[in-house]
Amino acid sequence: MTNAFNQLKTNRKSNFDKLSAELDKASGKIDYKNEDDRMWYPAVDKVGNGYAVIRFLPAAEGEDIPFVRLFEHGFQGPGGSWYIEKSLTTLGRQDPVSEYNTKLWNTGLESDKDKARKQKRRLHYISNIYIVADPANPENEGTVRLFKYGKKIFDKLYEANNPTHPDEVKLDPFDLWEGANLKIKIRQVEGYRNYDSSSFEAPAPLFSDDKKLEEVWKKEYPLQGFIDPKDFKSYEELQAKFYRVMGLAPIGTTSKEDVLNVMESKGTRILKPKEVEELASVLPEAEEDSDDLNYFAKLAEDEESLIT
Repeated sequence: MTNAFNQLKTNRKSNFDKLSAELDKASGKIDYKNEDDRMWYPAVDKVGNGYAVIRFLPAAEGEDIPFVRLFEHGFQGPGGSWYIEKSLTTLGRQDPVSEYNTKLWNTGLESDKDKARKQKRRLHYISNIYIVADPANPENEGTVRLFKYGKKIFDKLYEANNPTHPDEVKLDPFDLWEGANLKIKIRQVEGYRNYDSSSFEAPAPLFSDDKKLEEVWKKEYPLQGFIDPKDFKSYEELQAKFYRVMGLAPIGTTSKEDVLNVMESKGTRILKPKEVEELASVLPEAEEDSDDLNYFAKLAEDEESLIT
């Protein structure tokens, strides 16, 4: 076995404390392609039911945490154009859509709150997993893939690490030796995928052979690239696109200054929500990338999101 893998095995107890802190932080209690063939999505049948068994894997070599947290926006503007972008709030920065939604929400009007809800950000996590069982697509079994999941699945991980009842064993769900497989059970509830019935099996090694465990670990993908600041658009770029989608500027607008010039030519720099809809009706619609729309369709299946 390599020194790096030996360190992973030896240091996993100390890594457990670090993981607990990161789970707490990520829970809020204290450019990659849109279509990525490394990603695994649990399949569902015609009525929305699905089942699979996966094992969350530890941090990849050279990284400390086995997951990253990502905020994304995906919504359709009044003129039919789509806004599908990573949110700068992922990096702890101001984001133009979040700012706009906050202003809408603070008016206190239900009509404005409804608009904010429609364009709210979605919270996702990304981890490496080993697919133990995938009845719908058995060719995936035995492979290491990336898994993008929402708050419901994250809560399962958090609860495993922070059990509520004294008879429950605290475990590191990302540990190769003392972690546990997660049985994913999906149901369709009120039009959304529901993961409430998902549960962990009893703690056990993924494999009894350390050599085989190391082979799995070596196949993991680095995660930090998903939150690399250089792969996020600037505030000005996102604002310009948001204004185009919302009907505040024509399709060719590429900068904050262009947006302000267009708004000024309309006689105002700040348009009311109703004026946005009226202006959208006379502006051309953007041509959409089908990959983006397919990607957003997957995002829209997630059952958890945030207002901003």
